[in-house]
Amino acid sequence: MIETATNDFVKVTFSNGEVEKYPKGIKLEEIVKEKQPFYKYTIVAAKVGNNMEELRHDITEDCHLEFIDLTTTDGMRIYQRSLSFLLFYVVRTLIKDGNVIIHHSVGPGFYCELIGVDHLNQELLNKIENKMRELVEQDLPFNKMSIPLEEAMKIFEENGMDDKKNLFKYRRSSMVNLYELGGVKNYFYGYMVPSTGFLKHFRLILDGSGFILQFPTTKDPTKVPEFVPSPKLSQIFLEYKNWGKILRVDTVGALNDVIANQDIRSLIMTAEALHEKKIAQIADMIAEKKDSIAVVLIAGPSSSGKTTFAQRLAIQLRVNGMRPHAISIDDYFVNREFTPRDENGEYDFESLESIDLELFNHDLKRLINGEVVEIPSFNFKTGKREYKGRKIKMESNDILIIEGIHGLNERLTKDIHKDNKFKIYISALTQLNIDDHNRIPTTDTRLLRRIVRDNQYRGTSAERTIELWPSVRRGEEKNIFPYQEEADVMFNSALIYELSVLKQYAEPLLFRIDPQSPCYSEAKRLFKFLDYFLGVSSEAVPQNSIIREFIGGSCFH
Repeated sequence: MIETATNDFVKVTFSNGEVEKYPKGIKLEEIVKEKQPFYKYTIVAAKVGNNMEELRHDITEDCHLEFIDLTTTDGMRIYQRSLSFLLFYVVRTLIKDGNVIIHHSVGPGFYCELIGVDHLNQELLNKIENKMRELVEQDLPFNKMSIPLEEAMKIFEENGMDDKKNLFKYRRSSMVNLYELGGVKNYFYGYMVPSTGFLKHFRLILDGSGFILQFPTTKDPTKVPEFVPSPKLSQIFLEYKNWGKILRVDTVGALNDVIANQDIRSLIMTAEALHEKKIAQIADMIAEKKDSIAVVLIAGPSSSGKTTFAQRLAIQLRVNGMRPHAISIDDYFVNREFTPRDENGEYDFESLESIDLELFNHDLKRLINGEVVEIPSFNFKTGKREYKGRKIKMESNDILIIEGIHGLNERLTKDIHKDNKFKIYISALTQLNIDDHNRIPTTDTRLLRRIVRDNQYRGTSAERTIELWPSVRRGEEKNIFPYQEEADVMFNSALIYELSVLKQYAEPLLFRIDPQSPCYSEAKRLFKFLDYFLGVSSEAVPQNSIIREFIGGSCFH
């Protein structure tokens, strides 16, 4: 405990129940310096009550304190954001008129584009990385300042930051928080570490015409994992990034311009047409191999739009003269008493072993051989499989469509020859950035989709959805993402306009979360994020749109 000679103190209750007194006005950073030796991983922020705060925050009243380290999602976001600023600073200082554009995620890293050089090579990348490490050793401070909007806009203009100038053109706030490192100012969405000395683990990897800014993971924040290329995923990101440039909508500011100029209906129709074209192309690929392909497997993380995609793909397959039959993997769950349990003793319905793989493969083989097969139906109330007379017999142009989280895992269809299968990975791979240096995580788009859908169709509160989200993400990390490169084709279900539509539905749900709730800080973060977007009515969204699966009004429901 830090001693004080006066009675002017605050009482701090830590998450382990420990209570200590500190001088009133003490910075969180001072408390962390005292407590860090007792924690295994680096502390980068803290929750004061239910509010996330930077370590530069002053404690002025009695409070509950929970440290945020690099094993948490919030902590890793802060680390990544701070590392991005360090990268920008080095590029700005080493390269005349240089800039870096931070694009999509690639594993534990960001794909980046260097602006201001004719050709990026390993020598230059090494120079940038070495300079970053030098500044980490110097432990330079990230200084925060709150300035009037007009002053911030002037800074953006003087530094050629048109992306940020355009973004703040639509902000309602009169003040802007900027960060400064070594005299270079920039805007970043969210909190920072206090200084560069926190950023010890990173790596720059040359990748095509750009590079990867790699960082640790929450599982082990003490080292940067080996880089594993994801060529198919990277290609789909690149394709949609280029499409965004063609539409001239690659940042939130550009999207807001379209909305303000009343051109959003045209953008919606174009984005939906692109989806339809992609789905038709996938159906054409399947039709070209219809003599061998008998099973289409569709997999993707939560709220990626698998259900609507499967329905639209079925329509396009019919256009190609094929007759699709949908089979749900859920109907092949083992009876409840045989369901595996997780580490907490709860039923693990996301485990591959929760499916009767032998029966599933047996039925698929019989169907492919042209036999009549009665398909089971799982009764979730009784926890048992039932047969209700649904029978399928495959004719020459028939095809099975199977949607589920394990679709890309070869073990699911272990007895089916590879030539008989066509695997599709679907996810909402957000191609829009807030600005050049602030990306939109794909998980945020999916979480907002799920918040709206769960409330719309299941009566679930936003608080409950946020509470369950970490468990959902762990399941995805284990059962879906490791197999995504096994797909024959990938489909990006993100729509460039969708966050402006979701805003209208999500904001009221987030606003209802009580400030005392453990989910409040996450709700507050999402609420602030949506504030960047101008709202758009769902009126122009077609009934077969993937976004209708979440906001309602789908022709497939």
